[in-house]
Amino acid sequence: MLKIAKYTILDITRSKVLIAYTILLALICISIFMADADVTKGLVSITTVVMIIVPLVSIVYATTYYYDAYEFTELLVSQPISRKSILMGQFLGISGSILAAFLVGVCVPVALFAFSDTGITIMVTGSLLSLSFISLAFLASTLTRDKAKGIGLALMIWFYCSIIFDGLVLLFLYTFADYPLEKAMILLTSLNPIDLARILILLQLDISALMGYTGALYQQFFGNGWGVVFTIFMQLVWIAIPMAFSLKVFRKKDL
Repeated sequence: MLKIAKYTILDITRSKVLIAYTILLALICISIFMADADVTKGLVSITTVVMIIVPLVSIVYATTYYYDAYEFTELLVSQPISRKSILMGQFLGISGSILAAFLVGVCVPVALFAFSDTGITIMVTGSLLSLSFISLAFLASTLTRDKAKGIGLALMIWFYCSIIFDGLVLLFLYTFADYPLEKAMILLTSLNPIDLARILILLQLDISALMGYTGALYQQFFGNGWGVVFTIFMQLVWIAIPMAFSLKVFRKKDL
């Protein structure tokens, strides 16, 4: 498994796409910090980048690489290597490469310009978001052999988590406005890794008052120690469950 991860990383390092992604993130973050002396405003802007660009690139790149390496995967399957080792090796290789890009592109500028509790939160949540969307990319890739369908499914997952989910939550709130929805809102938030990360970062920025009564509720739950532990646990669940389903499908799949 580790050897497969090593060869995957070596193969990815030859690609200019991930290098361009790293440089783009670094330029965006440095430009934001250099443009405004207010560190808090800079962190808010970087939060938008982490919530939108990082999940999108993670899921699209991981899906594309999986299909591009399909012939190599078929060769590995013909060898006396377990399918679990093959898929987990590829997952570790892709995850390590994308996390390294995020580390250099976002974590290093944040550590240099705005090292604080909020900055650390952005680093951790961005890393977990990358891993969760890589895991979702493997699920989308293993479900279908067609590359176009796989990439389309990956994009739909990102689009759902980034945009559609919030619209559905607003519709839910409007429809059941006469009922107490505090606990239901916490449960709904857990169903989207991007929302979990966004709320945790906003609460660290201490601007939950702008979120009204819901913000006060989130501050009460997510703002304490148990709330942070719960949020990180749910993000780990978003990494583990899609990958578990991917392994189940890959083991039974006829390549």
